[in-house]
Amino acid sequence: MLLRILFFLLACMILSDWYIYQAYIRQLTRKRLLRRLYFVPSLFLLLTLIALVCNENYSEKETHLAGLFLVVYMAVTIPKGLFCLCSLIGKAFRRLWRPAATAGTVAGLAIGLSGMTMVLYGTIAGWHHFEVKEVDFASKDLPAAFDGYRIVQFSDLHIGTIAEYPRQVQRLADIINAQQGDIIVFTGDLVNHRASELDGMEGILGQLRAPDGVYSVLGNHDYSTYVRWNSPDKQAANLEELKQRQARMGWQLLNNDHALIHRADTCIALIGVENQGLPPFPQKGDLPGAMKGTEGLFKVLLSHDPTHWRREVLPDSDIQLMLAGHTHDMQFRLFGFSPAAWFYPEHNGLYLENERGLYVNIGVGEVMLPFRFGAWPEITVITLRKK
Repeated sequence: MLLRILFFLLACMILSDWYIYQAYIRQLTRKRLLRRLYFVPSLFLLLTLIALVCNENYSEKETHLAGLFLVVYMAVTIPKGLFCLCSLIGKAFRRLWRPAATAGTVAGLAIGLSGMTMVLYGTIAGWHHFEVKEVDFASKDLPAAFDGYRIVQFSDLHIGTIAEYPRQVQRLADIINAQQGDIIVFTGDLVNHRASELDGMEGILGQLRAPDGVYSVLGNHDYSTYVRWNSPDKQAANLEELKQRQARMGWQLLNNDHALIHRADTCIALIGVENQGLPPFPQKGDLPGAMKGTEGLFKVLLSHDPTHWRREVLPDSDIQLMLAGHTHDMQFRLFGFSPAAWFYPEHNGLYLENERGLYVNIGVGEVMLPFRFGAWPEITVITLRKK
């Protein structure tokens, strides 16, 4: 997975180091040995990065170590990048205001240190700063018997990243159960790569309970496309094992299928599709097949990728509410903004169009990197209301 962003990581490191060396280090000392010492931390990061890229077929422990490396990389490179940006801006304005270059340097140091603080906080505490969000969704199509029905949604657990911290996984399960939902739904990406990431975690995740059960769908990571397999058969066997493990936990996987939830003499349909994302993400969803037998019912769709809503759900179905995950809100939000907005029109929270809704849960886990800042891990309680 690191291979996909290798050139970006290298560019960030090399450009910031080159600028700081040329603009500051060369001015501070004429001794070559001292100048070269500046590059030692970056050289260590570079060699570690190359070693990780050369071994992309990570075990669970290696995935955890790769995540810790990324934390160190961010704690070093992000502050440097912010410092360089402030310094360049200061130098650009020094003809208009002579102290601008000095001000840029001072601001760069302050902002760089703030960036390092954010990275450290997001790594130490942010990734398990669980938040419960309460949301209402009203529809005239909802049967009166379901007015007040509570759906507890969580998503993107990526258990391989946090399996080293069973106490936090137990805490997550306790928080979910404490919401006393009528039903619990999980909207994909249970693992990073392999079903074996669930070793030791099935007992905790199997504690989730709701009167109408626990339902789930697959996300792009659940197909294990980010590691190299010796054969397609082994990859398929891994997916089958993941399905069996979910069944043992008491979760009902909706693979292009639906379930009917009954109250009194009426019911609503809970529909689930396999991952249906934009390339290069897997496109395995069969929405028409999953909807067969739900005609005329109020429908809730579980679909991992929020882009599915505008591509197929809105134009080609009468589904009232879709629940998705996938974006993580890039695991970072500052002053209400997340870089996820550059990639996903719907990336966090509730979106409405013609009284039809999409809720994007930003997940409770992290891809490889145990870090979140601002985009805190989320458990959502969606209460259905009769209009």
